[in-house]
Amino acid sequence: MSTVLIAAAVLILVLIIGAPIPLAFFASSLTIVLLGGYDFHFLFPYGYNKASSIILCAIPLFVLAGSFMEKGGIGESLVDFVGSFVGRIKGGLGIVMVVSCALFGAISGSGFATLSCIGSIMLPRMYAAGYPRGHCSALISSASVLALLIPPSLNMILYAWVGGTSILASFAATVVPGVILVTLFSVINVYLLRDCETIAVMPKIPRRERPPEQRILRSTFRAIPAILAPLIILGGIYGGIMTPTEAAAVSVIYSIPVGLFIYKGLNRKTMKSSLVDAGTTTGVILIMLFSVMVMSRLYTMENVPSKILNALTSVSENQFVLLMMINVFLVIIGMLMDDTSAILLCTPILLPVVTQLGISPTHFAAIIGVNLGLGCVTPPTAPFLYLGSRIGGAPVNEMLRTTTYLIFFGWIPTLLVTTYVPGLSLWLPRLLGLAV
Repeated sequence: MSTVLIAAAVLILVLIIGAPIPLAFFASSLTIVLLGGYDFHFLFPYGYNKASSIILCAIPLFVLAGSFMEKGGIGESLVDFVGSFVGRIKGGLGIVMVVSCALFGAISGSGFATLSCIGSIMLPRMYAAGYPRGHCSALISSASVLALLIPPSLNMILYAWVGGTSILASFAATVVPGVILVTLFSVINVYLLRDCETIAVMPKIPRRERPPEQRILRSTFRAIPAILAPLIILGGIYGGIMTPTEAAAVSVIYSIPVGLFIYKGLNRKTMKSSLVDAGTTTGVILIMLFSVMVMSRLYTMENVPSKILNALTSVSENQFVLLMMINVFLVIIGMLMDDTSAILLCTPILLPVVTQLGISPTHFAAIIGVNLGLGCVTPPTAPFLYLGSRIGGAPVNEMLRTTTYLIFFGWIPTLLVTTYVPGLSLWLPRLLGLAV
């Protein structure tokens, strides 16, 4: 058995026994060093140099801005804004939750922040309106993953950094798949609730009743500071005014007065909590970055990408089949580990493979983004599904029916279209004049 196969087996074994993911990466690296006779002294400076990139400063800043926004009360204004348009139709609160997750994701870039913020606001409202608890928890679990696709996405920053590709192009590549998912989730939600009698008899949700114009104007006016946040961030990035790191710093500066003086959710206690959360999250990500950089360097020296490509092409040389095999591999990886670990592991290994198959790195950004999003809600690991269960107070078995519909009629169609219609994910980057 080759050194690489033994190292891969060690990685899987350490993950199965429940050890932290960075330790699993280190164990796999140590296996290659010992069996391959490598000098490990060069690995730690290499990992440090890679992890000390200025681009990575955007991650703690976006995490901090998202935490400020979450605790500052911005989520409430976004929910009221979307709800004033569609909140009173049957199943409308589900649409409100999906769209609010997409909007909040465009501010925070964090799926877990979106899940905790929008979930804590929307789920009590939906339960009071007669929505099934399992349905709501499953819907917020999938909808919150939109934050991993709608820019500024922390995962796309990591993908672009590891793969040496354009952050702006990677941001833009996942927008259209994200919009498709918003649409499909909303349609599936309405379809599943079409015969729900508890919603139909709720007097608070009259059918076909338009919200009063005054309420729309009031909610829109109150939501303006929240809506301006992604416009400032993304407009500054794509307008060439700011780099992603500078935009992340601006988002922090912008979120503080908005949370303190406009929505008044920030105070000394919540700001301290946000700083601690951001520091903890950043520390975890950087340790993971260091460990995966060491491992990916060794995998590259062992020529793993070429071996994977040879193994794939030995089965078939048809690009359709090869892409299907890569998708299956990515979904399995997404089922076994969290999205950050998966994107750090898969990018350096698979990006050289897909580029040799003639696939654009920008197109692959959309493919890997949708794949790992699907993995986040697919058991056995499914971190978003289990967190949604805890926040929503619904057993996972009650969430499985809605989750199955969302996977088979939302996630999988979007993944297939994203994979086999490159123009879908490349349209916006090309429109913006970005290299793809």
